[in-house]
Amino acid sequence: MGEADSLQAKVLDFLGRPQAYAPLPATVERIETHASIVFLAGAFAYKVKRAVKYNFLDFSTLAKRHAACLNELRVNARTAPQLYLEVVPVTIGENGAFRLGGDGAPVEWVLTMRRFDQAKLYYRMAGEGRLGLALMPRLAEIIAAFHDSADRALSTDQAVWPLEGVLRDNAETFAANAAIFPPQAARALDDAMRERLAALAPLLKARAHGGYVRHCHGDLHLRNIVEIDGAPVLFDAIEFDDLLATIDVLYDLAFLLMDLGKRGLGPHANAVLNAYLDAAAGTGNLVGLATLPLFLPMRATIRAKVELLRASFAAGGQGEATREEARAYFALARDFLDPAAARLIAIGGLSGTGKSAVARAIAPHLGGFPGAVHVRSDVERKRLFGAAPLQRLPAEAYTPEVTERVYAMCRKRALMALEGGQAVILDAVHARTEEREALAALAADKGVPFSGLWLEAPAEILRDRIAARTADVSDATAAVVDVQRGYAIGPQTFHVIDANRPLDQVAASCLERIGIKPRAAS
Repeated sequence: MGEADSLQAKVLDFLGRPQAYAPLPATVERIETHASIVFLAGAFAYKVKRAVKYNFLDFSTLAKRHAACLNELRVNARTAPQLYLEVVPVTIGENGAFRLGGDGAPVEWVLTMRRFDQAKLYYRMAGEGRLGLALMPRLAEIIAAFHDSADRALSTDQAVWPLEGVLRDNAETFAANAAIFPPQAARALDDAMRERLAALAPLLKARAHGGYVRHCHGDLHLRNIVEIDGAPVLFDAIEFDDLLATIDVLYDLAFLLMDLGKRGLGPHANAVLNAYLDAAAGTGNLVGLATLPLFLPMRATIRAKVELLRASFAAGGQGEATREEARAYFALARDFLDPAAARLIAIGGLSGTGKSAVARAIAPHLGGFPGAVHVRSDVERKRLFGAAPLQRLPAEAYTPEVTERVYAMCRKRALMALEGGQAVILDAVHARTEEREALAALAADKGVPFSGLWLEAPAEILRDRIAARTADVSDATAAVVDVQRGYAIGPQTFHVIDANRPLDQVAASCLERIGIKPRAAS
């Protein structure tokens, strides 16, 4: 142990005692990561950077740790200003004792934060089965708003070379830890990701030019999301290198999607993806979905590397458990390398048949992880009129001419997602024969499989369902159902599904009719 390490060890011992703080807390809890030590004392948390140097961060000097603390305060003010308070020094008083604050020369720097309820951390909620699916749309909307407001990269060069650096660092870690990462499998994984990066380089550069490379969070997984006052808060963004966090917005999102997938929460990941696509500005992320088969395995390998670092600081038997986690993330990265092919599924039926509910239920089972993109005519109609999702539109928003424009918008979004290699569900009434034929033609033009599902239920059931709706983007009423029942549906080429059953049964029938085996939750 060097002199600097010895001094920091003494400071950490001091911060682990209640006497270090005012007001005096009853206890002090210590939490360790590969890069930091956090002390929970009273109503506050006190975070110290480890005096360490890795191939991706350097906290080896006091000046570098001070700079990192200041930057952490700055970058997290974007998403969690209520948590991050100030940076204070640890000094040595006239009596030779350590002091938190004071006017003496700093011997260490501490980032002070307001404590939150640890039970509200999303990873704990997920582990205990408390992370409800209904929480995901709001989380996705917050992430999308953050990305839309984040600073754009100054150079399109930042689209590719930072990713090359990540792959290089990962390869070095794999090679140095052959007992954890089998060499042959590690080389195959590295080769596959490099090939994928080379193939995607033109798209990545185009996305950077279009403003999709921004100063993001950089470490966006469930351990860094907490519920405060009923809303998700993103915290602990990357602070040690702004370039590492200046990335494609979908690469940022991919960390969360990967983490949800690792925890067997595929429906949650699909809900996040679709809510993000609906909320984010522009349509470029639809074609950009072609990057996910690269971004997802990269995120899993990064997490494998971090788990390996955590193992070196773990106490007792926790070290082997953490190394096992590293192996699991490595295996997950390999699984992500083989995405399923794109396909188009249309779900039609009168209002109240449950089209959107069925689409949400089957989407996680279609295509590659995290499942199908859900294009919904109700959402596109609101988008066309610049209306909020729950804002009711006037009658003129539902003329045949407007509906034709809305369906064209839906097909355009579906086409872009198909070009991004994704499965797509297009959810609309599809009452007219030509509307259904247009979707089959679109799929044929793209060379992807097409399936149509037509949901049916008795009129009284449709009216009851619509009457029971709350906070729904659809403007349909019982009167709308009565009008729709007079439509001339024409020859039906879609698979007809009895929708007068519980949702899980309807969804199972839909998957069976289109030849899809449901994915089991891990």
